[in-house]
Amino acid sequence: MFEFYLRVFVYFFCFLIVLFGMNALDFNRFLRQGKVMQAQVLYFVIACALAYLTGSFFMSVIYYFYKG
Repeated sequence: MFEFYLRVFVYFFCFLIVLFGMNALDFNRFLRQGKVMQAQVLYFVIACALAYLTGSFFMSVIYYFYKG
């Protein structure tokens, strides 16, 4: 049960960090005018994908050092 809560915490924390980091990019240059809803969906999907990859990396490192 502890592993589940740790995993949820790590993924949520990584999601927040990724959103914070993505604010530095100017996505308006790459998107079409008037496609606000599609741009928001794309932004969310990219953030989720990066958070999943980052979280999986950290969980692998934690698992490696925990199991020895």
